[in-house]
Amino acid sequence: MIKSNLLRMSTLIAVLMLVGCSSGPDIRSDYDRSVDFGQFKTFNFFNPMGIENPNYSTIYGSVFRESISREMESRGYVMSDDPDLLLNVSAHLQDKTKVTTYNDPYPAGYYGYRRGYYDPWMGYPHGTSTHVSQYTQGTVNVDMVDARAKRMIWEGVAVGRVKEGRSNDQVRAAIDSGVTEMFSAFPFRAGQ
Repeated sequence: MIKSNLLRMSTLIAVLMLVGCSSGPDIRSDYDRSVDFGQFKTFNFFNPMGIENPNYSTIYGSVFRESISREMESRGYVMSDDPDLLLNVSAHLQDKTKVTTYNDPYPAGYYGYRRGYYDPWMGYPHGTSTHVSQYTQGTVNVDMVDARAKRMIWEGVAVGRVKEGRSNDQVRAAIDSGVTEMFSAFPFRAGQ
């Protein structure tokens, strides 16, 4: 139980850091084209959502709910206790390693003192430089599920490098703008 709670908490922290990525996460969405979205008019959220503990809702879970609700309501959907659509937010962390090798563009050697003065013999090894960096990549998913068919019909995804050091206000603003961007490509309105 404690291990599960720690995993959920670290995942939530990753969500918070991901939405604060310096260069911004890669955000995209897609939907099932075989579904008639005109049949849906109401929505609600999984309880708990994937980023939350089964025993309590987090402040950031509330921020996601508020942002998603705003997007759904702006499209005419109404919150309901018997919803047509259920929404879920989840997150995943993955440690990554990036290895980059650069070739010295000049066959002058690794210090560069030969450049412009003389070249080494044919076959002399060119200088190379290798840079290894470790980072954490986070993925946040917003899933929209047909509540009756129990089938995902739309998904918004944000993928980016996790960056620490954001204030709570910056994280809230990033969640809000990330959700807005996810839904910007959502082409449907309630009952239409």
